[in-house]
Amino acid sequence: MATRDLLLEIGTEEIPAAFFPAAIEDLRRLILSGLEAARLTHGASEIYGTPRRLAVLVQGVLDAQPDVTREEIGPPAKVAFDAEGKPTRAALNFAEKVGVPVEKLTRKQQPKGEYLAAVVEEKGRPALEVLPEILRAAVAGIPWRKSMRWGAGDEPFARPIHWFLARFGADVVPFSWAGVQSGGATRGHRFLANRELEVPAPAAYVQTLRGAEVVVDPAERRKAVLAAAEQGAREAGGELLHDDELLDHVTWLVERPSFVVGSFDESFLDLPKEVLVSEMKGHQKYFSVQRPDGRLLPAFVAIANTPVRDPAVARRGFERVLRARLSDGRFFFDEDRKTPLVDRVARLEKVTFQHRLGSIHDKMVRFRALAGWLGQQLGLAPATREHVERAATLAKADLVTGMVGEFPELQGVMGREYALAAGEPAEVAAGIFEHYLPRGQGDLMPGGDVGAVVGIADRIDTIVGIFGIGKPPTGSADPFGLRRACLGVIQVTLHRGYRYSLAHLVDRALAGLAEKLILPAPEVKTQVLDFFRTRLKNLWAEEHPAEVVEAVLAAGFDDLVATRARLSAVDQMLGDPGFRALAEGFSRTNIVEKAKSIDVREVDPQLFEKDAERALYKSFLAARQQVDEHLRVDDYAAVLQGFATLQRPLDQFFTDVMVMAEDPKVRDNRLRLLAEVRELFGRVADFGRMDLKRVGGGGREAR
Repeated sequence: MATRDLLLEIGTEEIPAAFFPAAIEDLRRLILSGLEAARLTHGASEIYGTPRRLAVLVQGVLDAQPDVTREEIGPPAKVAFDAEGKPTRAALNFAEKVGVPVEKLTRKQQPKGEYLAAVVEEKGRPALEVLPEILRAAVAGIPWRKSMRWGAGDEPFARPIHWFLARFGADVVPFSWAGVQSGGATRGHRFLANRELEVPAPAAYVQTLRGAEVVVDPAERRKAVLAAAEQGAREAGGELLHDDELLDHVTWLVERPSFVVGSFDESFLDLPKEVLVSEMKGHQKYFSVQRPDGRLLPAFVAIANTPVRDPAVARRGFERVLRARLSDGRFFFDEDRKTPLVDRVARLEKVTFQHRLGSIHDKMVRFRALAGWLGQQLGLAPATREHVERAATLAKADLVTGMVGEFPELQGVMGREYALAAGEPAEVAAGIFEHYLPRGQGDLMPGGDVGAVVGIADRIDTIVGIFGIGKPPTGSADPFGLRRACLGVIQVTLHRGYRYSLAHLVDRALAGLAEKLILPAPEVKTQVLDFFRTRLKNLWAEEHPAEVVEAVLAAGFDDLVATRARLSAVDQMLGDPGFRALAEGFSRTNIVEKAKSIDVREVDPQLFEKDAERALYKSFLAARQQVDEHLRVDDYAAVLQGFATLQRPLDQFFTDVMVMAEDPKVRDNRLRLLAEVRELFGRVADFGRMDLKRVGGGGREAR
């Protein structure tokens, strides 16, 4: 069947950059789901867009719907006909619904009896008849962060719509929405080529706009923005301070990027680097320029939407705006330093963390105590524990400074700077900054114990507190960032190699929150640990087979460092054919779980009747001693090697011994022996949770 390309472009007034690219992906999703529902198969799809347009191009869409034949089931036959065999209203209604004469209805046997049935043949419609409603629904269905209405219309959208370009091959797809009728034309750059441009076919879309000064491919435009910023930095005598977040944002501010290089007074360089970068990035969307050693130059690169006719005039405008912002930053910085950070701590009592959980000051008191306990558990030196307590006390004090009030993203950064200015120890200042690390995927990790311990305590208090008042994350909603906080605890713990009991840490947090909780503490603890289990499973399943991760977590994850070591050892050992054979043999011990109860608590060697029982018990005792020794030094590879000594005696046991003997004492003694073997294996992983025919070793699926 013939196919054609489909193109939809929505032309608007400038849409905020933060709304992209999610909106275009939503538009693509809505169009593709509409095509699927309409039985219009297609090829690859592409997304395009600029601040004033969203576009989706779908290749190879069927020219018409295929014909379909389907069977419809109607009412039970016993109610479809009366005693004289005439059709009842139920049969007539069904025939009318499916468009089949009642005399052509058939009967079909179903599990609950005989029912009326009809074979319905649906003729496919031309795509041009179906596409208008698909495109109209897609436009209306975009879930904008915020939308508006304009004119006399009632249809909401992010910004007023000015045109629709809708082409199916050479044909225009006719539809209207919000008072705008679709057509076959787009519009060029607002200032450089502000005119209608006929697009004869979807394949000509990108090139047509390129000729009208619009780079409509966001990936191509991103590269152009980056190239412009790098060239500007070179002209300023330095190199670009790369910032992917800023680059992505600026990409959606322009249709055709150009650049202007500006400068600022060198005296501003005595402000912290993060302040200067935030001022340039946060308000002005300027790129910073740095020396090879990482120190900033008094220069910036601004990306413009049009070529600059008079660079000197443009430069003065950009510089004037930045000068005012930097002057404000200097004012905040100088004013903030007049009040020592420690004198700001009391002000945190007036800043609410969560109305049920109290103020930021209340929270600080809780996680300070928690950090002190954790420092003791980790065996930190007394001096380090003092720094932990001091850093915890000051950790949130910069939230009530003018600089952080203006630039929330500088929390921690300014705390570090103000702590140093007040003469606090360097370890304390670093800890204030580092307790926020990592702030996201791929971010820096704490470089010292102070920030790491305070950060773990802060996050645990948040997680336990929010769960304790019955507000855990739901679906994609996570207003308190608990998933990120949980991953932060895991990542910092593993990065620093901290050995502590996660359950005990949660218990300590629960004790500090006792008067704030709505839910019972045991219930909260269970929910929090399940939350950690899910995060660990998702994190480690990226590198290891999911069943292996599940099996290791089933054996416990209270010590995160030890759990990771067990996971690595099991995954590697599964590549050993001998160990795989042992693990497969172990799965036969599932008979213990099927037994309703085992009356004996200890294995009695006097009840053994077979040599295979005695051999397995002897091997088990030797293996247990060896395993205990290796567990004490966390040598999990050696632990698994110790398990390997049980392979032959375990196989022989199942060959020679009838476990479910008639004598209950003999039967229970054999079950107890297998239960002891399971418990020994279970110190590392629940191997019964793995399908060893499918799961391979070293993070691979078995072939």
